[in-house]
Amino acid sequence: QGTGYRVTVEAGVLKLMVGFSHPVEVQPARGIQFQVEENRLIKGSGCNKQLVGQTAADIRKIKKPEPYKGKGISYQGEKIRRKAGKAAKVGAGAAA
Repeated sequence: QGTGYRVTVEAGVLKLMVGFSHPVEVQPARGIQFQVEENRLIKGSGCNKQLVGQTAADIRKIKKPEPYKGKGISYQGEKIRRKAGKAAKVGAGAAA
């Protein structure tokens, strides 16, 4: 549905267009490289596994997946726990 969020890499800096009024830029730590596939999939690599994981968590923190529509940045294969929306009122108290 729609174009969704877009991601690009320019001079090693990750640019995220995630629904804010401005693009969000992520400067990678030393030794970490980003690759972007299909303008939406980010792959991070580096020699320090802990630092790569922390950078991935920082990117996810920019726009966490929300439980009602599932929108947001999530890890590949991550299951997002969904919630039911507000139920409509039924009965005499409902406005016509």
